[in-house]
Amino acid sequence: MKELMALAAMTMALSGNVLAHGDKPQHGGVVSTANDMSFELVNKDGKATVYVKDHGKPVDTTGATGKLTVLNGTEKIEVPLESAGNNTLATKEDAKLAKGSKAIAAVTFADKKTVNVRFSVK
Repeated sequence: MKELMALAAMTMALSGNVLAHGDKPQHGGVVSTANDMSFELVNKDGKATVYVKDHGKPVDTTGATGKLTVLNGTEKIEVPLESAGNNTLATKEDAKLAKGSKAIAAVTFADKKTVNVRFSVK
C-alpha cells in the first residue's frame, strides 16, 4: 500500500512539473523546453513564430534576435528570427517548416543570454 501511495505521489509531482512549464501548445504549434523556459514553434503561411514563456509567464523578447535552422531531409534552411512584440520572435522569410521537419532556434535575448532549443514538427 505504501508503495502504491508513493508511486501516486510521484506521478502527481511529475505531471505538475510538466504543466507548470506550460508544455501544452497554446498557439497550435509544437512545444520544447530549454533552460527552464518553454518555446512554442508555430508555422503559419510559411512563416515561423516562436512564443517564449518561463514557468507559464511570457518572456519579454524586446531586443532579442536569433536564427531558425530547419532541416527537411537533406535540405537545410536558415532564417533570421526577430523580436515581434511581447513574448514572440518571428521570421520574415519562409521557414519551409513541414511535417517531419527538425528545427533548432538559437535565440539571444537582450541581456546577451543565448538559448538553443530543438523542435520536431508533427
